[in-house]
Amino acid sequence: MSVQSTKSIIENKKALFDYEVIEEFEAGIVLVGSEVKSIRNGSANLKWAYITVHSGRPVLVGCHISEYKGSTGIIHDPKRERLILISKKEILRLSQKVKETGASLIPVSIYSKWNLFKVRVALGKWRKKWEKKNLLKERDLDRETREIF
Repeated sequence: MSVQSTKSIIENKKALFDYEVIEEFEAGIVLVGSEVKSIRNGSANLKWAYITVHSGRPVLVGCHISEYKGSTGIIHDPKRERLILISKKEILRLSQKVKETGASLIPVSIYSKWNLFKVRVALGKWRKKWEKKNLLKERDLDRETREIF
């Protein structure tokens, strides 16, 4: 059994607060060369990103990947839509769940696995305002109890 080298580069902490995660899975992402270098430098943002299915293909929308400063080749559009690589069976299953439950597909993080970049995608339901307040209260209580003990 070999040990896999994974390194999380970009996190979407806001999504984990705003959404209640039902299910998570790993998917590939199609990038151009300068985008790969920008992500390695950590100059990407997933804060308002989401995943939709256009004509049977999942697409990452709203992800901002800044232009790489040292790039001499083709310059990419920072806000362009990027194709997500998932099997057709998985796409059908997820689109069915989205329609049935009213959930959303949100990118949680982008990380490198060996020399490939992967996206951790979550199927999540939007939290109500009072659920977010309760979550913050629980975190504060946990923090206080850890400080006491």
